[in-house]
Amino acid sequence: MLMIGLILFIAVIGFSLSDRKELTWPEKFLGDSVGFAQQWFYKPAGLVAGFFEDIRELKTLHEENEQLKLTAAAYARDKINYNFVQKENERLQKELHFTERQKNMYKYNYLIAQVIAIDNDPYNHTMVINLGSKNGIKPNMAVTTIDGLVGLVSNVRPYTATVTPLTELDDTSPTSNGIAATVLGRENESFGIVGSYDKETDRLIMTKIAENDKMIVDDTVITSGLGNVYPRGLVIGTVETRQVGDFGLTHTATIKMAAKFDHLTEVFVVQPSESGDE
Repeated sequence: MLMIGLILFIAVIGFSLSDRKELTWPEKFLGDSVGFAQQWFYKPAGLVAGFFEDIRELKTLHEENEQLKLTAAAYARDKINYNFVQKENERLQKELHFTERQKNMYKYNYLIAQVIAIDNDPYNHTMVINLGSKNGIKPNMAVTTIDGLVGLVSNVRPYTATVTPLTELDDTSPTSNGIAATVLGRENESFGIVGSYDKETDRLIMTKIAENDKMIVDDTVITSGLGNVYPRGLVIGTVETRQVGDFGLTHTATIKMAAKFDHLTEVFVVQPSESGDE
């Protein structure tokens, strides 16, 4: 039996090691059977593995999506902050250039004030700023913006002050201060008094203009400094019309104000030099 078993074993080894071009039918049957069985186990295993892989990918996508949302929100916030800072910087640059230019011309000091309240009483329109006597504010100081003259300080408290705007000018009122004005570039050739405001046309009225005055439409009207109330060189507005006055001896003009009173939030209080040299 051992001899027969050894002979069969050697024969099988020799048959397996021989150079064959195709498999025997038992080998084919066994290979197909194993392959057929493997496909039933491989497909479900692949599906299960793919399912868990998809779950991992979905979790990763969710985390990436949340991160992108946070990044987008941060970008939007930073963009808003950037725009705000950029506009604030541009505004401050304009104000700096304005104040430096005025200082060089007239040696004025400009105190920046915030408008903290507005009284829209039709008979007494005023605004309140956050500077007072503790900051060097005094009555009858001129208040302006980078665009043009706003009005005069009328009442002062330790930490706040009331400003009466140009829209309250009234030549019939004994308490209203008319503005001695001239024309930019022709300071020694033009003169008039801005003494009242027309609520219907939203224009200032300039009177006492000499008949031979060279003032024309679109001229820039500025304070002349005469009268010692309004410092000279502050822009009031532009000439819109000019016509003969009521008695025909002098002319009158309508002035479009340079200052914008809508949403007025920040102003300058003009503080002339201590020496009074303007």
